Amino acid sequence: MNAPVPLAYRAGRAAWFALIALQLLWHGWLARPERMPLWLVLAITVVPLLLPLAALRDLRRALLWVGILSLFYFCHGVAEAWSLPTVKWLALAEIGLSLLVIVALGAGVKRKPGR
Repeated sequence: MNAPVPLAYRAGRAAWFALIALQLLWHGWLARPERMPLWLVLAITVVPLLLPLAALRDLRRALLWVGILSLFYFCHGVAEAWSLPTVKWLALAEIGLSLLVIVALGAGVKRKPGR
C-alpha cells in the first residue's frame, strides 16, 4: 500500500505542472517569440520540465530535479520582469511558481531528531 503524499509534495507537484502550463501559455500563445522559432523556445522552456516525469514514481526525487531546474526559471522570471514590462505579470507568476516548488521541496525534508 502506498503511503499518503505529504501536503508539501502535493503543492510542489501542482506548482511544477502549473509551471509547465505557464511556459506553454506564455511562449506558445500569450507572448509568442519574435526572433526565435516557436518550437525552439518551447524546447528550451518546456522540455527540461518534462524530464523529471521519468522519476515521477518517486515524487521526492522528481521534485528534487524540478527544484534544481526551478532555479533557472526563477532567474529567467527575474530577468524578464525587470526588462520587459509587457510580460511582467507572466514573469512574476514564473517567479512565484518557482519559489513554491523550492519551498515545497524544503518543507518536505524530514529533519533528524535532536536537530
